[in-house]
Amino acid sequence: MTAPEMTGTEMTGTEPRTAADLPLIVSVDDHVVEPAHLWQTWLPDRFKERGPRAERRGIGAMKHIGGGAYEQSFDDNGPQADCWVYEDLVYINKRHVAAVGFERDEMEMVPITYEEMRPGCYDPKARLADMDVNHVEASLSFPTFPRFCGQTFSEGTDKELGLACVEAYNDWMIEEWCGDSGGRLVPLTLIPLWDVDLAVAEVERCAAKGSHAVCFSEIPPHLGLPSIHSGYWDPFFAACQSTSTVINMHIGSSSRMPATSADAPVAVAATLSFGNAMASMADFLFSGVLVRFPEITLAYSEGQMGWIPYILERADDVWREHRAWGGVKDIVPDPPSTYYYKSMYACFFRDRHGLDSLDKVGEDNVTFETDYPHTDSTWPNTAAIALDMMGHLPSATVRKIVRGNAIRMLGLDLEA
Repeated sequence: MTAPEMTGTEMTGTEPRTAADLPLIVSVDDHVVEPAHLWQTWLPDRFKERGPRAERRGIGAMKHIGGGAYEQSFDDNGPQADCWVYEDLVYINKRHVAAVGFERDEMEMVPITYEEMRPGCYDPKARLADMDVNHVEASLSFPTFPRFCGQTFSEGTDKELGLACVEAYNDWMIEEWCGDSGGRLVPLTLIPLWDVDLAVAEVERCAAKGSHAVCFSEIPPHLGLPSIHSGYWDPFFAACQSTSTVINMHIGSSSRMPATSADAPVAVAATLSFGNAMASMADFLFSGVLVRFPEITLAYSEGQMGWIPYILERADDVWREHRAWGGVKDIVPDPPSTYYYKSMYACFFRDRHGLDSLDKVGEDNVTFETDYPHTDSTWPNTAAIALDMMGHLPSATVRKIVRGNAIRMLGLDLEA
């Protein structure tokens, strides 16, 4: 796999010396806080009354209890937050999700209004300006209120309304969020997770509108959905293959994060956040999906990469020693690492160990992110942080990591 010719520092063996020497970054994992008008503008009229609407409410207490679940109460006299109301759900916008612009110790799980957020969280023109400040040319953004693969609408009771909400989100994403960006904001769409035939139709509809990246769950059974081993998702995989649509799986897209106990600090789950990506990769390597659909592309978002060399080593060992009784001798004809290097991309923002293991991770399989506007975000210092991590690498390798691999993975057409 070879990166195409890019703009910026020439592809030589020399190392970049300053942040300005870095090629402009293509970030494959950022986030958008949906603007308050989204569904009331983009839903068909007959759904607007029941569709998601933004309301300002006073918040009493709020506690994260795992995955996308919170214990929360409301108090008219409490701190104000802009909330999404949808069926029986009230989703509170939180500062640690829209954290850019705050000091590190201010990035708490507390309520927030749109006025308190940096406009780049929800406004595309402001986002482009913040990208300019951050040495970023292009950005792919995951949803917030729908959650990382649209679980919110999958969990709703009215599936006709849910489908309309998915379609409205995708139309907004393609036409409003990305439409006037000159290709710098890259569309990332949702599928109706509860019906694979509807999912296929939405992949094809969005591809016809120019979107070739879609969200999916890293571990669908955690959402009460069929596994990738069942064959249920094969029509979806086929549609993604035929439309060159990248399947993007963000950590947390199975509505749970690895944890040790209910009373462990959130920091424990944050440290272990790569665990579901690791499990999902093992799932796909032994599923036969990448044999049946050799042209699909899987992107693991925010999973980091330092763990990948051992998973590939272990998977290949299991395939060599245990494939007969392990149930994969007839469905995985080659060592599992073969399929990783051909079909999968990792993504990181800080992972020195992964960079030290780049010969095993694969310099053609690595992409970079800024995670704007979350607490992990490196904004506005991403170029300096990237240089600190990667400044010892040849410029051709750095170019692949911060730009070239993402352009190839997403099929982007970026000019100088």
